[in-house]
Amino acid sequence: MSNKDAIHFPKLWQYVTNQFLLGKNSIHGPAHWRRVEEFGLRVAEISGADVTVVRLFAVLHDARRESDSWDPLHGTRGAQLAQILRGHQFQLDDARLATLVEACTYHADGFTSRNVTIGTCWDADRLDLPRCGVIPRVDMMSTAAAKDRKLIAWAMERKG
Repeated sequence: MSNKDAIHFPKLWQYVTNQFLLGKNSIHGPAHWRRVEEFGLRVAEISGADVTVVRLFAVLHDARRESDSWDPLHGTRGAQLAQILRGHQFQLDDARLATLVEACTYHADGFTSRNVTIGTCWDADRLDLPRCGVIPRVDMMSTAAAKDRKLIAWAMERKG
């Protein structure tokens, strides 16, 4: 990433947190986003995923939830937020934005991905399922890194 693409993540996090409808104590809120970022960075070390996209996914994927329960369009709204914020809060080329949009849009639909960055994003989110009392399933992980039972155990220790 070049300097012109530099992202001031603390400012972005503050902006997104301030507009989040469900508040800071939501099960899908900022604490969850931080763990997804942590898990995503850990998986990306091994998978080779685009770390910038993984970090943006962490803060944006659930940022437009309207409910902590059934909210089937929240991923699409998170993707729309990414498109709105591009050029204002961060810069991404078209291909990287398309990856981020796809990752946000479909993250809760139960898919896996051969795209290493999208797979890393989805795996990072699934590694935080223990916060809901759900043990992450190896067969639902996209990357070899996230299929490692030691990584899953490590993530389970960090549940919110």
